[in-house]
Amino acid sequence: MVQYVSSRSLLLSTLLFMVLQPYSTTALVTYNVVNLGAKGDRLTNNTKAFLDAWAAACGSASPATIYVPPGRYLLRNAVFRGCNNHAITFRIDATLVAPSDYRVIGDAPNWLDFQDVTGLSIIGGVLDGQGIGLWACKRSGQSCPSGATTLGLTKSNNILVRGLTSLNSQMFHIVINGCDNVKLQGVRVSASRQSPNTDGIHVQLSSRVTIIDTQIKTGDDCISIGPGATNLWIENVACGPGHGISIGSLAKDLEEEGVQNVTVKTVTFTGTQNGLRIKSWARPSNGFVKNVVFQHISMVNVQNPIVIDQNYCPRQENCPGQVSGVKVSDVIFEDIHGTSASEVAVKFDCSSTNPCSGIKIQDIKLSYRNKAPQSLCTNARGMASGFVMPVSCL
Repeated sequence: MVQYVSSRSLLLSTLLFMVLQPYSTTALVTYNVVNLGAKGDRLTNNTKAFLDAWAAACGSASPATIYVPPGRYLLRNAVFRGCNNHAITFRIDATLVAPSDYRVIGDAPNWLDFQDVTGLSIIGGVLDGQGIGLWACKRSGQSCPSGATTLGLTKSNNILVRGLTSLNSQMFHIVINGCDNVKLQGVRVSASRQSPNTDGIHVQLSSRVTIIDTQIKTGDDCISIGPGATNLWIENVACGPGHGISIGSLAKDLEEEGVQNVTVKTVTFTGTQNGLRIKSWARPSNGFVKNVVFQHISMVNVQNPIVIDQNYCPRQENCPGQVSGVKVSDVIFEDIHGTSASEVAVKFDCSSTNPCSGIKIQDIKLSYRNKAPQSLCTNARGMASGFVMPVSCL
């Protein structure tokens, strides 16, 4: 038997269902920097408008978006400090421009600095550090400021940076310092191969950092990993020009936190000075490097494809001339292939008092001018397996 329900009864039932259901809705609040006085004309100083937008987002009880519409927005150095709102998104459809006079921000540690922030997303946008003038100053030998890092993430947690481009930073492009749970995805870094100290991404004193789907072209390390970096995952990265991916330099200080649980996979190095490198100064230190995996790596005309250097001293100036106290252990190099630009494709130059141990190389195929290159080992202990060229020195 079919039962029919009147439209009035159906309406009452629907209303009763909605009233009884436990639900909540959270409105998303958007703050457009233009409505707060910003102008994307490359000339107006927009620092106050951006900080006002940050303050408004911090004051919101709901998730908030700071929106930057198309244009070129001039900003001086700014610090965005953490607040009670743990769901703020910076959505940038524009280019943020540093002052063309490098002296304006040249002595600041960071141009744009997010400190003690939790739950931040930075989506899209271009950051133009306009560092070319400072690079020229440094090359001339004049007295110059050290330069500002373009983007600093400091003592912050649960951070996403996606689709961001960093151009011509004065110093480092992105620094992750003292953070937990940071993800960089689809980031692009670009600077001249002659640009000094312009590391693409630097990580230190941080845990659970992920860097994926990223392209870096710069004048220094594409990615540098400093003391206290743990549980770091790097995957699908294109590096070059640049100095490669480096753990270190370490042993700058006697008391120094170690580096551990680092995975670097599916990376292509093109025309870089180095490929995979671990470097430490030859001086006492209680630091260490352990549990590192390098795998599925392509080298294209790389000067030094695989390096452990515990006598690091760039330009051979003021070298400490001592012995590195950093202990390097349990490092795996697996499935690495391509071309070396020098005759020595693998070099393990380890500490005489703290020899490298647990070094494993597997399935390595590197060539130099269509012939087998060399490998050199000093104070390095480990094993080789699978096809290995150059012939292992372990």
